[in-house]
Amino acid sequence: MNNKTVLGLLYMLASSFAFSQTQENEAKSFDLDEVILSDSRFELKRENSGKTVIKITAQELEQKSGQTVAEIINTKSGITINGQYGQAGNTLSTFVRGGQNRQILVLIDGIAVNDPSQIENNFDLNLLSLDQIESIEILKGASSTLYGNRASTAVINIQLKKGGEEKISANFSSFLGTNNTQNDSDFDINNFTNAVGVQGRIEQFNYQVNFSNTYTDGLSAIRSTDGQPENESDVFSKYSTNTKLSYTFNDDFELTGYANYDNYRTGFDGGFTLADENNTSNNKQYRFGVAPKYKYTKGSVNVNAAINTVEREFESDFPAQFYAQSLVVDAFNKYKFSKNLYTVLGINYIKSDMNTIDDFTTISEQTANDENLDVYVNATYLSDFGLNINGGLRLNNHSEYGSNMVYNLNPSYVFKFKDNSIKLMSSYSTAYITPSLYQLFVPGFGNENLEAQEDRTLEGGFEAKVLKNKLRFSALYFNRLQKNAIDFIILDFTTFESEYQNIDDEFTVKGVEVELTYKPIEALEFNANYTFTESKDALLFRVPKQKVNASIGYQMCNTTFMSLDFQYTGDRKAAAFEPDFINRRTLESFSLINFNINHKVLDNKLQLFAGVSNLLDEDYEEVFRFSTRGRNYRFGFKLSL
Repeated sequence: MNNKTVLGLLYMLASSFAFSQTQENEAKSFDLDEVILSDSRFELKRENSGKTVIKITAQELEQKSGQTVAEIINTKSGITINGQYGQAGNTLSTFVRGGQNRQILVLIDGIAVNDPSQIENNFDLNLLSLDQIESIEILKGASSTLYGNRASTAVINIQLKKGGEEKISANFSSFLGTNNTQNDSDFDINNFTNAVGVQGRIEQFNYQVNFSNTYTDGLSAIRSTDGQPENESDVFSKYSTNTKLSYTFNDDFELTGYANYDNYRTGFDGGFTLADENNTSNNKQYRFGVAPKYKYTKGSVNVNAAINTVEREFESDFPAQFYAQSLVVDAFNKYKFSKNLYTVLGINYIKSDMNTIDDFTTISEQTANDENLDVYVNATYLSDFGLNINGGLRLNNHSEYGSNMVYNLNPSYVFKFKDNSIKLMSSYSTAYITPSLYQLFVPGFGNENLEAQEDRTLEGGFEAKVLKNKLRFSALYFNRLQKNAIDFIILDFTTFESEYQNIDDEFTVKGVEVELTYKPIEALEFNANYTFTESKDALLFRVPKQKVNASIGYQMCNTTFMSLDFQYTGDRKAAAFEPDFINRRTLESFSLINFNINHKVLDNKLQLFAGVSNLLDEDYEEVFRFSTRGRNYRFGFKLSL
C-alpha cells in the first residue's frame, strides 16, 4: 500500500470523525434490523439470524449506478472476484472463503442458475445487468441444506425488480465513460450503457419490463509488454431484457411469470499464448419461469420453476460451440407452528444436459445429462429470551453417484442492554458439489465414477450494536474443510493421459471476517470490512490473504449524495501460463480509490451521476499479463416518469 493511499485513507477517517463530533447533537439512529430472507426463507429481523448475512439494498445499488454487479459484490467481506478490473467481458472467477466458482450458488428470484456446459458448472456474472436488480443478499458458509448443490461457500440471492404501484411509470438511464489503461491518458468516451424500464399495476395485475445495452471499447484483454505499442482493443457488447408479470387472484393466491434474455459478445486474446489475437466469443442466456404462491392461515405453498438455456460460441484458431439446458423445480411449504417456530419442508428437482462441438471433442446431450432429486427440511426457533436456533437436513439423490446427506445447525444468542445488544453466533454445516457434466462425460478425460465433493464449515463469532444503534460491529471466524475434491489428474506425463478424479487429500481453509458500519449522524455513514484467508494444506490461487474495503457516504443535502470508496487487495499467487512452461507468480498487492456523486433535480425525478474510478491512477496486475483499467471517468443520468 503506497504512502499516498495510506494518507488518503487516514484523511477520510479523520474527516468523518471530526465532522461527526461537530454535529453530534443532530445524530439519529438508523435501522440496523433490516429484514433478511436467505438463511431461513422467512422474512426475519437481522437479530434473529445466526449468520452475518450481507444485504445490498436498492438504495445502495442506486447510489452505485453505472457500475457492474461484480464490482459491487467484490466490495463485500470474504469475496474476491478476479477479472473485473480488466477488459469488459473478461472471464470472472469468484472466490469466497478460498473456494472456487463451483462452490458458489447464484439464485435469481429464488431459482438456481448455472451453466451446465462450464467445467465448474458456474454462472457467468457478466450476463447480469445492474439496472434490472432490486436487491442482493449474500449468505456465506455451507448452505446446501436449504439450497442444495454448490451452496458451499456462499449463496448469492438476486431479486429482480417488479412492478410499481402506479398504473404506469417509466425509467430511463444513460451512462458514458472512458475506458483507459493506466498509461493511456486520452479522454476518449468508450463506455456506453443505456437502459429503459416500464412498470406498473392495474388492479391485481403487476408488470415490469426492462431493456438495457452496454458497449465498451478501447481496452485490450492482454496487457502490452514494455516498450511495445498498445494491443488492439477487444470490444464488448451486451444487451439484456427482463419481463416479470404477476397476478393476484385473491388474498391467498398469486402467480408470477418471468422471461429473461441476455446476450453479450466480447473479444478475447490468447490466454495460454499471452498473445494479442483477434478472437471473439458470444454468450446467450434464455430464462423462462413461473412462481405460484398459495397462502393459508399459518403458512404458504411455494413453487419456483424455470428452464434456463445457455449458448456459447468461440471464434478463434480453436473454434467451439456449447449448448446447455437445465430444468429447475423447487417446491416447498413454509409453516409457522407459532410465533416462535418456523419450518420449511421441500422437494427440489434439477435436470441438466449439454452438448459440445469443437476440434477435439464432441459431447452429445443424449450422453451428457444428469438429474438431482432432493428432499429437505429446515426449522427456525426464536425464543422469548434471546436464543435462536436454525437447523435442517437434506437428502441428495444424484443419477450418477447415488445419495448423500447434508445438515446444518446454527444457534445464536442475543443479549440486550437498553439500546445496545450483542449477538453470539455459531454454525456447523455441510455442503456438496456435484461433478459437472463436462467432468463426467467429456471424451478422453471424463469419469462417470466421480462422486460429489464434500465441504464442512465451522463458524463462530459475534455481532454488536452499540451507541444507540449508530454502530454495528461483527467479527467471525470460519474453518472450512474440503474433501473428496474433483481435480484434473495427469496419469502419464509421457502420453499426457489424463482424467478427472476425486482426490483423497483433505485440506482446510480458515480465516476471519470483520465488518463495521458506523453512522454518527443521519447524513454520514462509514462502512469497512477486513478479510483474512489462509490454508496451510493447499495453495490458494488468486485469493489474497488479506483484503480491506472501506467507504464513506455523505448525504450533503436532501438531493445530493457523495461517496469515497477504498479497496486494498493483498498479494496473490497466480498460475502463469508462459510460452515455455507453467510457472507460479506472486502478483503484488494494490489499492484503489473511487469517488461517486449523484444529485437529484426536478422533484427527484431526474438524477445526475458522476464518478472517478482508480482515482490515484495506480498501475497494478489483477490477472497475470492481463490489462487493468487506470483512472477513468463516468457520468450519466436516470429519469423517472
